[in-house]
Amino acid sequence: MIVGTAGHIDHGKTALVKALTGTDTDRLAEEQARGISIDLGFAYAPLPSGQILGFVDVPGHERFMRNMLAGASGIDFVLLVVAADDGIMPQTREHLAVIEVLGVTRGAVALTKCDLADEARQAAVAEEVTALLFDGPLAGAPVFRCSARTGEGIDALRSAFEQAAVPATEPRPEGPLRFAIDRAFSLPGAGTVITGVLVSGALAVGDSLCISPLGREARVRALHVQGRPGERGERGQRCGVNLGKIDLHDVARGDFLLAPHLHAPTQRIDVLLRVLTDEPRPLRQWQPVRLHHAAAEVAAHVAVLEEAPVAPGATGRAQLVLDRPIAAAVGDRFVIRDHEGRRTIGGGRMIDLRPPQRRRKQPRRLEQLAAMALEDPAKSLSAQLAAWPWFVEQDGFARDRALGEPEMQLALAQVPHESVRHEGTTYLFGTASWSRLEQTARREVGQFHERYPQLLGPSIRRLMPAFDPRLPLEPLTAALSHMVARGQLVREGGVYRLPGHRLGLDRDDAALWRRIEALIGGPARFRPPRAGEIAQELRARDFECRRVLKAMSRQGRVAEIAPDHFFLRETLTEIAGIVMELARESDGGAFGAAQLRDRLDNGRKVAIQLLEYFDRQGLTLRRGDLRTVDARRFERYREGALGTAAA
Repeated sequence: MIVGTAGHIDHGKTALVKALTGTDTDRLAEEQARGISIDLGFAYAPLPSGQILGFVDVPGHERFMRNMLAGASGIDFVLLVVAADDGIMPQTREHLAVIEVLGVTRGAVALTKCDLADEARQAAVAEEVTALLFDGPLAGAPVFRCSARTGEGIDALRSAFEQAAVPATEPRPEGPLRFAIDRAFSLPGAGTVITGVLVSGALAVGDSLCISPLGREARVRALHVQGRPGERGERGQRCGVNLGKIDLHDVARGDFLLAPHLHAPTQRIDVLLRVLTDEPRPLRQWQPVRLHHAAAEVAAHVAVLEEAPVAPGATGRAQLVLDRPIAAAVGDRFVIRDHEGRRTIGGGRMIDLRPPQRRRKQPRRLEQLAAMALEDPAKSLSAQLAAWPWFVEQDGFARDRALGEPEMQLALAQVPHESVRHEGTTYLFGTASWSRLEQTARREVGQFHERYPQLLGPSIRRLMPAFDPRLPLEPLTAALSHMVARGQLVREGGVYRLPGHRLGLDRDDAALWRRIEALIGGPARFRPPRAGEIAQELRARDFECRRVLKAMSRQGRVAEIAPDHFFLRETLTEIAGIVMELARESDGGAFGAAQLRDRLDNGRKVAIQLLEYFDRQGLTLRRGDLRTVDARRFERYREGALGTAAA
């Protein structure tokens, strides 16, 4: 368990931690000379249970509030320190407000310096503290009267920590590694060392990880867990990590050490944001602020997503646009201060790491945002699948929420859905949405067949505008591919058709086809005119003749052996028989184009085009100017078993 101190300057936080642990957390020379904490201090204390408490001692001076915020993130238990002789002061209130917006709900109060205040004064300050905590996250927290100088109350406080360190519930699945870095320095002979808190997952010597947001790969060479050498750190523990050959310039306070697949920095985040009650004015549109997330501090602007500015004491949705990327996760807590860093404005919870830049206040987007704001993964997933854009990318959902595989599978088991894998991406659809997609696909493709019987089917871009729900190209492609795999649709030549659908012609095209068929069949079947010649003979438009011939080619009634030169399928079957006869009659089974020309009483050019067509079908094999045949394939071709597609 990590215990964080909070309270006004000179209220005895550091002295209290020293009394509890024996460690002076003021490590800097300036801190020791001035007698105040400037940066974060760390100390550890073993418990009889074998657990080790980690203490984060934060500065109380308002000038060092940013350092306090760096330490406040990641604590499990807050120790609010109030001096009995001084009472509640400005930083007491501000630290308490920070604890509230960071979502810390477990804590205790240490009434310090009781040796400097009489009983009446102690009682009065204790009553003030109880009133201050009323209706807040620490309401009802126990108050311990302490003195670091005399030792009063130290044992009772230590016992309270021991009791609080006992888990109240079954441990959650670990999830992937997220390690929030609050210090980075270099040691001679060791290289770069970082310290921080394991937000999720586990950390072990030898792990290959990623420093985010930079994206630099790193390997754990050595590890200290809760102040002691160790081989493995777990969620909630403070660790020191030796990264060895990593340059100190590649890592800084506020970065995260992550499992590599979690590395996806963001510079735009939609949040639920609460403005502090004592803030003098509402949060206005595009207000500049300082964002504090874990130990990171970055300049940002606030785009309010509500109809009106967020008033003091109110909670609203907003988009934070950052000056530089950070590593974050959905559900992470944050604090915002004014752009000069002088006062805390509010804070809240991150709900979307990949929000749109435009149309961010549209009703359908706000409905989606409400679904994303649900903290339980299964409930959020279910709500998102029932809202625009009607699908969720599974890997992105798990990554942005920092869910491990067991957690993701647990959520999926609770949510009725259709899972579609396509080109490395898994798309999730709600069952109701998926049913509508299937119905729309069958209806639209069927109506296309009725309207355009001469065409094989519609393309995906033709289908897109009609789909309910309307989907972007990638997930729609995935959905249609899934239907093809299930046999609900057939994809052929870049278009979709219903199983069993056969091409046909409308009335006008059917009449034109009957006239064309008469020209390319009968006595002229071995010398059919080309499409342009057919159009001239029939006094029809070129493009109409070509369109009908192409449609009949897709139906298998004709084959285009060369550009604009079509033969009836039965004519090609007849010619195939002639080719077989030539092969049987020729020496060694090899014959030339001139022999076919003579048998067909046609020109050499057409004979060569026919043989090249048979070459493409795999029926003949060219050797110089001669051809041989594959008798078995020729027989199958003549029986129609090789299909009807023209090469």
